[in-house]
Amino acid sequence: MAIDFLLKRFQDAAESNAIVWRGQTVSYTWLHDQIAQDSQTLEKRGVRAGSVVLLHADFSPSSISLFLALAGLGCIVVPLTRDATPQLDRFADIAKAGVSVTTDDGDAAEVRFLSSRPDHEHYTTLRERGHPGLVLFTSGSTGESKAVVHDLDLILEKFKTPRPAFRTIAFLLFDHIGGVNTMLHTLSNAGCLVTIDDRRPEAVLATIEAHAVDLLPTSPTFLNLLLLSESHRDHDLSSLRLVTYGTEPMPQSTLRRLHELFPDIDLRQTYGLSEIGILRAKSRGPDSLWMKLGGEGIDTRLVEGILQIRARSAMLGYLNAPSPFTDDGWFDTGDEVEVEGEYLRILGRSSDIINVGGEKVHPAEVESVIEEMSNVAQATVYAEPNPLVGQAVCARVTLVNPESRKDFSVRMRQHCGERLLRHKVPVRVELVETHQHNERFKKQRRTDASSNRETYPS
Repeated sequence: MAIDFLLKRFQDAAESNAIVWRGQTVSYTWLHDQIAQDSQTLEKRGVRAGSVVLLHADFSPSSISLFLALAGLGCIVVPLTRDATPQLDRFADIAKAGVSVTTDDGDAAEVRFLSSRPDHEHYTTLRERGHPGLVLFTSGSTGESKAVVHDLDLILEKFKTPRPAFRTIAFLLFDHIGGVNTMLHTLSNAGCLVTIDDRRPEAVLATIEAHAVDLLPTSPTFLNLLLLSESHRDHDLSSLRLVTYGTEPMPQSTLRRLHELFPDIDLRQTYGLSEIGILRAKSRGPDSLWMKLGGEGIDTRLVEGILQIRARSAMLGYLNAPSPFTDDGWFDTGDEVEVEGEYLRILGRSSDIINVGGEKVHPAEVESVIEEMSNVAQATVYAEPNPLVGQAVCARVTLVNPESRKDFSVRMRQHCGERLLRHKVPVRVELVETHQHNERFKKQRRTDASSNRETYPS
């Protein structure tokens, strides 16, 4: 069974803390026994190996036990958070789910059978291998979400090698590749997974203090908001040893401020995609965006400056889109990178690059410069068509406190002009009153700013 090695480790950990949920702690003994109980219940209800099961839940003792029980039964698990409720029927249809398991606010589970016939060539492959599967939906920022199909046995494989145990915040969501990775890494090493309902900086830091958390895996957007909130002044963070960040480019200005503020915390960049999983990465230093990528079963190469990856644990493919793999089995990440010896630095998505008269502009570089400015909470840089140079650099900015349009325009033009080449300086700026990230604390580049905005030339 795919999870036998996990069950053995849970037995060895016995009464150690496994999960903290709403202030209550459950042990590894409880988790081990609950997985066995859930497995029996699901089998009695007719859930079998190869069943495609939509697991509608957030991180909790029951959802984690159900996830692992389904994996142990050889099912194909489709985790979806409660935030996905408005699109639940659509996702269930794309995934061709035959069973739905939902946990309620009291953490009780309900099993329902759906009318869908779960047939697809990737599902057939999993059934022929006798392996459990995992279906994750991409963010869909450029159209309909793609349904990624993984062989869950191959994902679990990398967790068989013991690693350090951490008390870890489950910041990344239940249906995100980073969230699944956090859960499996923590539990496979007999750490403690501390779940949260509130992801605002002050609530997260209060949880770190209350439960002596060692590890915070999060996003650059969240870390920028943490700095702005100054919530760290109100909490004891002495237990925090490691902060990992990924999901989007990290502004150099944010990383520098973090390192200055928390010199004793190890800041590590991670890299991963829904399609290939989370890769092992080694940062050149806590304040550096340069890193090494690789590890067992991982190969990387550059093709015209774009990172391509070949990984044993890569997805089988999409349910609702053509295969993105090259003929020789490489996945095109779409990320443009720089290389310096053994290290590389992610510049950003090639689809986000702005072309100003033949000159490339990477939005992350300009955003980092703007976010150095006082009174700036967030900046998002994007392109607008320009009849003379093809595209023009524009910025959408959220301020900490109100400021006149004219004053901010003058300040930004001067600040950027001193630090960037002329073609990289934004020619138009929008002031917006709302945050520019989604519920996953990831910057939304292609979403129009809110109606509460003011647009003007800089």
